[in-house]
Amino acid sequence: MTNTTITDKDLQPLFEAGAHFGYTRSRRHPSAAAHIFGTKDRNDIFDLEMTAGALEKALAFVAGLASEGKQILLVGGKPEAAAAIEAAAEKTELPFVAGRWIGGTITNFSEIRTRIARLLELHKERDTGAREKYTKKERLLKDREIEELEHRFGGLTHLEKLPAAIFVVDTRHEDKAVREANQLKIPVIALASSDCDFNRIQYPIPANDSATKSISYFVDAFVNAYRENYRAVRPASLEAAPTVDGGEVTVA
Repeated sequence: MTNTTITDKDLQPLFEAGAHFGYTRSRRHPSAAAHIFGTKDRNDIFDLEMTAGALEKALAFVAGLASEGKQILLVGGKPEAAAAIEAAAEKTELPFVAGRWIGGTITNFSEIRTRIARLLELHKERDTGAREKYTKKERLLKDREIEELEHRFGGLTHLEKLPAAIFVVDTRHEDKAVREANQLKIPVIALASSDCDFNRIQYPIPANDSATKSISYFVDAFVNAYRENYRAVRPASLEAAPTVDGGEVTVA
């Protein structure tokens, strides 16, 4: 993605999505001040030129990770964001958290993986009919365990190792996720409104993070950047495997 001059035409979709609306000035975090154009009716108004530039930078980073086949963990558990995050995860086959962030999800990932493995084991047991040997009560208890594990870890079944980055909607709401990512030096890409701490975000997108239309706009932009640039990484043994083409040996 290359830098271009930002025009009114580029800003129109952001304006229509309501991306320029922040919170009241009294809720403003000091680090957000640089992204504010002004106030209207006591509410902060984002500078959409800055938003567009920040979005471009964030999407370029997403595209780079996608081109290397790397995973990004999607995080957005508040009601306004959950549906968009789940839809994005389905389109990209990326792991996600669209509910309460479980402490240690990435800082204690080895333990989380054991819970995910248990969930996958129970799914396999159910899907292959291997649990017919259990009593009705035992099967009921297993169904309840599946339900609980799905609720807590269902979106993480694709996550086999720590993500290359996390994409967050509202870092103030997802404070625990951001703290864990910062602790592990995992880059944070985030849609963040005026009440968020921008010092903790490596790729901030300063804009409305509370309206579903605005959230959907930025999440869709993320999805498009990831899907358009994703490349499935082949095993190293195949990466330089020679092939024969018309009698000549070439490298894949």
